[in-house]
Formats: sequence, structure tokens, C-alpha cells
Amino acid sequence: MNPVAAKIRMGFVGGGEGAFIGQAHRQAAGLDGGFELVCGAFSRDAHNNQQTGAALGLAASRCYSDWQGMLDSEAALPAHLRMELLVIVTPNHLHAPIANQALQAGFHVFSEKPAAMNLRELLALKQVLQSSGRLYGLAHTYLGYPMVWQAREMVRTGVIGAVRKVLVEYPQGWLSQDVAGQGNKQAGWRDDPQQSGLGGCIGDIGTHAFSLAEFVADQPIEQICAALGTHIPGRQLDDDAAMLLRMAGGASGVLIASQVCAGEENPLKIRLYGDKGGLEWRQEEPASLIHRPLDQPLRVLRSGVGQSWLCEAARQRMRLPAGHPEGYLEAMANLYGDFARAIRAAAPGPDAPGVPGIETGLRGMAFIEAAIANHRGDTKWTALACTQ
Repeated sequence: MNPVAAKIRMGFVGGGEGAFIGQAHRQAAGLDGGFELVCGAFSRDAHNNQQTGAALGLAASRCYSDWQGMLDSEAALPAHLRMELLVIVTPNHLHAPIANQALQAGFHVFSEKPAAMNLRELLALKQVLQSSGRLYGLAHTYLGYPMVWQAREMVRTGVIGAVRKVLVEYPQGWLSQDVAGQGNKQAGWRDDPQQSGLGGCIGDIGTHAFSLAEFVADQPIEQICAALGTHIPGRQLDDDAAMLLRMAGGASGVLIASQVCAGEENPLKIRLYGDKGGLEWRQEEPASLIHRPLDQPLRVLRSGVGQSWLCEAARQRMRLPAGHPEGYLEAMANLYGDFARAIRAAAPGPDAPGVPGIETGLRGMAFIEAAIANHRGDTKWTALACTQ
């Protein structure tokens, strides 16, 4: 029998009681039993912090009042007790500073996106990461879905031919009113440039659409022509975006991201068209991948364990037979599973195979800055540049 792999000791910064994304991360990390939560600095509010830690079964001594103290205290513990992985689920302005210090202290890092506030800050983080010998991952959860990998493989193997058109859209409706003004904390910090960064909607969900387009089309977006909008009086950052794309392989595209599409929930969708057919995937129906062959009836490909026609990467990311829905938590769990395997294998870093990493973060940050620059300027097309 193979020995049971030890659980990887994990700590959290952010994700206190009432924060959706922190709970989602903890549930996803626990889905396959590869991680053990051992410590946290969950909130600047002392009561929330202690209450969250107690609810999660942590000893009071491992529930820290601030992340700096947690890093110092954990680093001083014996190696068999201290955390190995730090998960960052704070507002955006803390992502890079915490990751920077965590990597220097010898901890692996898994961070919510975007990876930093700007490209300059992220390039500095990349230098720290490269010298740390640690692993770094970004929570681009939608890249964990099995049928996203299946779509990418079908593009790579020429099933739809040379890609000509990429259409990706991510409409949400939760910011259709001034919910920040009504006391919604999640909306509040997302509209604060000091906490969110230069981009509002484009940083929050536009980067997901952008990364999905590059991943499935298997080619980078080289230039964009963008129009950003703000529809609520007093809102500081964009809540709506539309842009044209030029891709390295010759494809053209359209990206739409909006948080003021009243009535919409989370219908991220991508369509790709080549000279031999098209593909379509919808996040709200993630088990289905629509294939439209040229001059043939469309077919709907379905995920599920035992589907031998699926590519190996897709099969590795499934847990249940066809007809048993797997969704957002399972997709995030796939990222955690790949990260756990890389930690156990003592992968040299900085990337864990199968997990979006620092380069994905750089691409996303270049996208945000190019979209803002293009919208504000007079140039028709703006190139994405990942270095300064």
C-alpha cells in the first residue's frame, strides 16, 4: 500500500466571517483532503477574527491579529508545525505586499487575483518569487473546469481548424445599483482605487474573461481597443467594459465585461470559431461543451468520469460520473489539488503545473493597464506589454 500523504499545513490572510471568497477557498482546499488549516489572520476586526478562528477550530494562539505577526510567528515554529502555504484572500492592495513577505519567509503562496495593484509592483514580486524557491499560484478558478481544458485541447489539435474569431463575455448584475452606498463592503472596497487598483470591473471580472480567452484559444492577445464606462453616479471605477481584440495567431475577438447587467448572475461564456467549426462553453452550464462542426449538426459534449473520448487533462479534473454536476468549488479544488501535488513533489517553482501563476498575473495586469490607457488615449489600438 502507498503511504497516506501528509496534509499540507495552510494559513489564511483575509476571509473572515461574511466574506464569500474566503469560505469558498477553504471549502475547495478541503474537498480532496490535501490541506489542513492551521492558522489565520482573517480580519482586522478583532471580534470577527477570533470568531472566525474559533468557528474553524483553530487554537487561539494560531489566530493572529495581523498578517505580519502571523508570518513572524509561524516562521519561528518548528518545521513540522509551521504552515507551509499561505492563502491570500484580502482586498487587492494587500496581495503583492503579503505575497512578497511570505515568499521571503519561505512559504508557498496561493493568492486571489489580481496579483498586484500595478505592473511595476508585480514585476518586483516576480523577482522575489524567482529567488525564493517557492511556488506561487493565482485563483483564476474558471481555468480549473474540466471542459475548459477539453476545449483548449480541441483547439490545439485542430478540431476547429485555425482560430479566426474569439467572443468572450462576462455580464453580472450585482452592481446595477449603488450597493456600496447601501453598506455593501465587498462593493465598497472594489470601488476604492486605493484598495482595488486602477480597474474596477475590468480588474474584478474582466481579467477572468481575458485569461479564459487566452487559455482556450492557446494564443496571447496582442492588442486591444477598449471603451470603459461607469453607470452609477459617484462611482470611481469602471463598472462596464467592451473591447476589440487582436490575437497573436491572427484571430480577432470581442471581450465584454459588465457588472451592471441587471438580472444577470454569473454567465461567463466563451465562443471560438475556426475554419473547420466552433466551440462554446458556459460557466453556468460547465459540464457541457458545444461543438459546431462545419456543415454538420452541432453536438454537445458532456463531462463525467468514464468518458473515454475526453482528453487526459479533462479526465484528471473530474470526480463524478456524467450527469452528476460539478461546479465552481470543484474547479477551484482542481487548482488546489495541482498545487498540493507540486508542493509534495518539491517542484522547483515558481509555477505549479496546471495552476495559473505569476505569468498569468502579469498578462492580466498588462490587460488592465492597456485597457485603461486605450480608453483614456487617442490611439486606436494599444499593445499589451508585460515589462517596463
